Amino acid sequence: MQLLVYGYGNPGRQDDGLGIELVKKLEEWAVESGLDYVEFENNYQLNIEDAEAISGKDLVIFADASKEDIEDFCLSRVDGSGKLSFTTHAASPAYVLELCKELFQKEPLVLLLHIKGHEWDFKEGISDRAMENFEKALAYMKIILEKPDLIMKINAKFKTC
Repeated sequence: MQLLVYGYGNPGRQDDGLGIELVKKLEEWAVESGLDYVEFENNYQLNIEDAEAISGKDLVIFADASKEDIEDFCLSRVDGSGKLSFTTHAASPAYVLELCKELFQKEPLVLLLHIKGHEWDFKEGISDRAMENFEKALAYMKIILEKPDLIMKINAKFKTC
């Protein structure tokens, strides 16, 4: 199984750095745990080049901060019907998946982990309220990364948004 966890966001905008912080912590844990089948990546935003990065994977989990009305975190399946959007993140996970299908004829299972953020000021550091959500998401992701074949078998039936 080839698995990629990709966090994105801006750590200079407080809770917008949740996805990047999650990847850092998960990568440290995965190295200590010997999970050599998991790759990690992070960036300020998704780019069209990421379509190639996900093309050789079975499972891709993007992680990002969320302003949505969710309790703490949730995981959603990305269906690949995305359009390029001009927001703080230039390309959405759905757009990257669509490019992957179009350019490489590959369609990995792609999920998006939404972590509820609360503060978006121009400064570094995750807010205390968001850190509680972060810790819950981190614990949940460790379970998934230990048994990724389970997610593939149940076809992404998990704590959904």
